[in-house]
Amino acid sequence: MKQYGTDQIRNVGIIAHSGAGKTSLVEAMLFNGGTIERMGAVDSGNSVADYGTDEIERKTTINCSVCIAEWEGQKLNLIDTPGAEDFYGDLHSVLRIVDAVIVVVDATTGVEGGTEKVWEVADKYELPRLIFINKMDKENASFENALASIEETLETRAVPVQLPIGKEAQFSGVVDLVQMGVQTGAFLKGVGQPDGSQRAEKTDVPDELAAAAEEAREALVEVAAESDDALIEKFFEGELSDEEIQDGLKTGIFENQFVPVLCGSALENIGVQQVMDTLINCFPSPVDVGAIEGRSVSGGDSGTREPSVDAPMSAVVFKTIADPFAGQLSFFRVYSGTLQGDSQVSNSTRGQVERLGKTTFMNGKEAINTGQVQAGDIGALTKLSATQTGDTLCDRDALVELPGVAFPPSVISYAIRPAREGEDEKMITALTRMSEEDPVFRIERDEETKQLRISGLGELHITVNRARMADKFGVQTEIAQPKVPYRETIRRSVRSINGRHKRQSGGRGQFGDVWINLAPIQRGEGFEFINNIVGGSIPRNYIPAVEKGVRDRMERGLIAGYPIVDLQIDLYDGKHHPVDSSDMAFQIAGSIAFSAAAEQADPALLEPIMNVQITVPEQFMGSIIGDLNGRRGQVMGVEQIGKRQVIQANVPLAEMLRYSIDLKSMTSARGSFTMEFARYEIAPDDVAQKVIAASKAAAEE
Repeated sequence: MKQYGTDQIRNVGIIAHSGAGKTSLVEAMLFNGGTIERMGAVDSGNSVADYGTDEIERKTTINCSVCIAEWEGQKLNLIDTPGAEDFYGDLHSVLRIVDAVIVVVDATTGVEGGTEKVWEVADKYELPRLIFINKMDKENASFENALASIEETLETRAVPVQLPIGKEAQFSGVVDLVQMGVQTGAFLKGVGQPDGSQRAEKTDVPDELAAAAEEAREALVEVAAESDDALIEKFFEGELSDEEIQDGLKTGIFENQFVPVLCGSALENIGVQQVMDTLINCFPSPVDVGAIEGRSVSGGDSGTREPSVDAPMSAVVFKTIADPFAGQLSFFRVYSGTLQGDSQVSNSTRGQVERLGKTTFMNGKEAINTGQVQAGDIGALTKLSATQTGDTLCDRDALVELPGVAFPPSVISYAIRPAREGEDEKMITALTRMSEEDPVFRIERDEETKQLRISGLGELHITVNRARMADKFGVQTEIAQPKVPYRETIRRSVRSINGRHKRQSGGRGQFGDVWINLAPIQRGEGFEFINNIVGGSIPRNYIPAVEKGVRDRMERGLIAGYPIVDLQIDLYDGKHHPVDSSDMAFQIAGSIAFSAAAEQADPALLEPIMNVQITVPEQFMGSIIGDLNGRRGQVMGVEQIGKRQVIQANVPLAEMLRYSIDLKSMTSARGSFTMEFARYEIAPDDVAQKVIAASKAAAEE
């Protein structure tokens, strides 16, 4: 494949609610550009973008996939993204590095929950976008209804640049409102063009659509003119040329003043070439986007990198695929300079030198060898030793760190263990590799509950990654609900409690004697040990042993086996023996004193309380708040942002373990939430009794 100049490249993410037809649209564009000889299909399992075994089996996109279509002397880097929220880690990494997005909307359903969510991510990155209303040939398809749902739900200025010809099974083409012509039929192969392709036939607008097309064109021309002061003057003076309309559209799209709306059928390849024309004519190249601001690591420059082959090289890795046989495959975008294969560069994020192997362009799973990747383009490298997703690669003598990828927080966790004994180490190795490939798939060991936990964006996310571990690394696993990290505390003070350890069994004995006061302290302060020994009743060198004995006993809990916190120990008296006293004797005495005091101090169970932020459309407010009340939650406030409500609440962690699944069900996948630890609170008696009973049963087993 030839090298394209930076101004000849378009980096485009394809986003949508799951099932809207993203992958089919990519397939049609690859066919139109001559990349493939025949169109595959998701249902047939032979599309270029969905090539993974699990994607073929599930008939849905799980990983982002980079594909290349050449069109009108330009290069389209098309990146298909997952539509299911469980795999939005890839969505965030792709939208971090593209310059524009195509939002695919199903003409039969209009805007869906997933459409709203991917739109919000595109908003976060302020990306220019194009909306393609797909499946115009299906039963119940409606361009008008889909357009209305876009304007109402996405709250954007949606501007049609096409009108459909026919409805449902009679859909046959589109009216181009810029050139006022009709494109009918599908894109053809084998006729006319050097690459063996031919544009769909173009004809005049039919009489029955002329009035509607003229009215829609006038609205389009006015919108295009409003994007530029010079054009608005010309608009009031007379007609704008097709080129001027196109220039106005390009300016307005780039500045996010409005969103162009096109329509068609990806499966039938109707209207797709107009999408490609629009990307080439109206959407920004990396040169149009301009410089990226990074952080200078060497201190020699400002950290700004221009999209030019003459600038120092800088690139960001946005996706990593782990393979136990082929090694690690790292996808990257070059922002400046030229990344040469078989060279040494710096990973400025980790402060290490990376030795690069061969560079490739990727088209689905096909690797296309290339000696270098220039500014603005996207490529891949294998077997990088230290580099992970989000890292910056740059010239060793011009160190810069570019913005990485901001991944969404995990929303569901499970405890995990190997299904077969003796495979703990093998499982941890596989988990580590999987988390490198998918940074949203997080692993951590909870030292309190002694469980290894995995976290992700949903139950399907966890299921797919476990299946991949089994397929790639041969590790079968079992999962369970994670234990809640309860803690214990005391509710009242106890004074003058003695702990004595005395043992005499021949030879040197053991003797330690302590007196303590015990009192609760403010929630969250942990533990305070006060030494009030005077007169040497306990030698100074034994004081740390008393504290250690208390701390060790606190870790084992009193009523349910959870660590005891938020208390103060006042060690004020004791006795020692010049021969039989030792560190161990005073540790045991301290433990005995603490146990006796804590039993009299009204012990209680503490449960973790989470700060929860839930974002839902207004119509779900009542059911969400009612559900929170049923989870022992406390609503702290509600704020309206656009047409969505943001609910702030405090909810016990024990009630939130499967909330991502329940919220999806309650809101038809239109709700989202984040959760972080807030504090510990004393659990209600009925909750505490259940936890204590479960703990005793587990101990007996």
